[in-house]
Amino acid sequence: MARIVRHNDESVREGYIRNGGKEVKLFTSALKAFQCNNRIVMAQTKHLDDFLRGRIIGRLECGRTQLEVSEELGIAQSVISRLWQRFQDDGNVSRCYSTGRPRVTTPNEDRYLAVTAKRNRRSTASDLSRQLSSATGTTVSRQTVYRRLGHIGLYARRPVRCVPLTATHCRLRLAWSREHALWTPQQWSCVMFSDESRFSLQSDSRRTFIWRAPGTRYHQENTIERHRYSGAGWLVWGGIILGSRTDLHVQSVTATSIGMSFWNNMYVCFGEPWVLNFCLWMTTPVLTVQTL
Repeated sequence: MARIVRHNDESVREGYIRNGGKEVKLFTSALKAFQCNNRIVMAQTKHLDDFLRGRIIGRLECGRTQLEVSEELGIAQSVISRLWQRFQDDGNVSRCYSTGRPRVTTPNEDRYLAVTAKRNRRSTASDLSRQLSSATGTTVSRQTVYRRLGHIGLYARRPVRCVPLTATHCRLRLAWSREHALWTPQQWSCVMFSDESRFSLQSDSRRTFIWRAPGTRYHQENTIERHRYSGAGWLVWGGIILGSRTDLHVQSVTATSIGMSFWNNMYVCFGEPWVLNFCLWMTTPVLTVQTL
């Protein structure tokens, strides 16, 4: 901030002031304020308190002009004009505290969006906006839908795609975990874990999003179960053991050839050198192969 006090009238009339031996040109508004109060206070914002507002109204009611009050109190004439106009309109001079732009939706409409999104988690923000408009008549944008759902912890995320697990699968997994909970590193060194990922060459629905809360990625309602892949694609396979790993194998497969050509090739690649010494556990939930 800069405060310049008591310069000679000649420099003020010319529109210049001296600051540290240098002449600085004043803007019109600053020059006018300087002429009124013989000082300039820059980069300051100050709200009028109720006492000062009362002084302004009192002087205006006594017949003083707005310019005279502005010069006497050092307040911009536009501020005094707005205050006087407001006093004439409603007789109130207290400061109004605004809460900002009013919300487009009501709390009931916010709850409607949340319930609709939870019932149909794959609905888009545009779908929810249209449903809200048809149900309540309130039109909102997609961004408003995102914000309202974000306030309650619902975000658009990609669903997890996994092989469906039955109760039997879950029971066997738990039994397997308990059976191997106390295995030693020596025992695990004779185990190879492998996994595969298949990439479809056809159009996929991975751009589909669901509404879910953080930490609920693997909840059943947030997953998409897939029994099979259709069409041609590429399958990537690899395995790891304690202190080593296999090569990464990539092969073009179809829905009918995946169970024939791919697994036959895996047996040819890993059957003879690995079968005698290692157990092969596939991490795929349904395909669990143990070769001794």
